[in-house]
Amino acid sequence: MQALETPISIEVDGLPCAGLLHGVASPASTGVVVIVGGPQYRVGSHRQFVLLARALATAGTPVLRFDYRGLGDSPGAACDFTAIDADIRAAIDSLVAHTGVRRVVLWGLCDAASAALMVAPLDARIGGLVLLNPWVHTTSAEAQVRLKHYYLQRLSSRDLWRKLLRFEFDWRGSLQSLLGYLSSATAKSAGEAAQASHFIERMRRGWAAFTQPVLLILSGDDFTAAEFRQLAERDPQWRDMLSHKALETVTVVEANHTFARAEWRDAVARATIEWLARHTDHAAT
Repeated sequence: MQALETPISIEVDGLPCAGLLHGVASPASTGVVVIVGGPQYRVGSHRQFVLLARALATAGTPVLRFDYRGLGDSPGAACDFTAIDADIRAAIDSLVAHTGVRRVVLWGLCDAASAALMVAPLDARIGGLVLLNPWVHTTSAEAQVRLKHYYLQRLSSRDLWRKLLRFEFDWRGSLQSLLGYLSSATAKSAGEAAQASHFIERMRRGWAAFTQPVLLILSGDDFTAAEFRQLAERDPQWRDMLSHKALETVTVVEANHTFARAEWRDAVARATIEWLARHTDHAAT
């Protein structure tokens, strides 16, 4: 299927934000807005967003990827992921206006997934979410994950024991690092607790109020994904979210946070296309 790529301007509070529309030759009922996370812009790490958008458009789903205010080629002061609701809704407006789709799926990696959860119940046009390694980071949670996943695995590392036998191991540095993580794992500042509970609770409330299908994709070798799993295991309310019948979960076992290898990016694209096929249709509007 022929896919057309068209640069567009998305107005957010009077600012012209940069977008790239991947249109399709035939009408579709559902489109995808790719939200950018972290320091990335609309191309994505390892060009993942470009390749994903082209794959989805070839499969019949129009896609809009864009830079929100202060990011990439878009003007304005830099925005935190907790404050881009207006940007996301403007992108939805643009995708609907250019393609005529009735429903929009939000696709986001890391804190873009977090932003998608917060905005999802606020716009009736949002008909689904694809969330990759959602960001639920706190210093204490990171420390707990590192103690569990890094230090325990390190004990079985051949490299570690080789260094020990050769007297090349940095005892002082390693001990300081370990003690630091132990301290962080058991202590949390009031400021961090307030900030974390604010956005993480907003995410949870957004998910609880959202009744449409959700695809959760987690990397198997990523501390961000591990923090998310830990939250879901320990918090009963988050555990309820992950047991919802509208949720499908895919784990790309060896993948890192940004899906650096082509095989991992291809796995994400396939999972997204297959999920869209099960939950949407491409009939003419």
